Amino acid sequence: MKTCHRFTSIKADFEQDIRFLRGHAERHQGAASAKTSWKNAVSVKRNMARALNRHLERCPECG
Repeated sequence: MKTCHRFTSIKADFEQDIRFLRGHAERHQGAASAKTSWKNAVSVKRNMARALNRHLERCPECG
């Protein structure tokens, strides 16, 4: 599937946030902040899926 530069940018930004949150969770295993970071990473991943689907619906170049 061919996508536009905006799609790539949206995905890259979300993936950077997910990597940061998961990295924090892995470095601080057992801490309450790690559990929170992991839950936030799951939430951000869900939000990324929503944002990318919304983009695909509305973008004339991608859709």
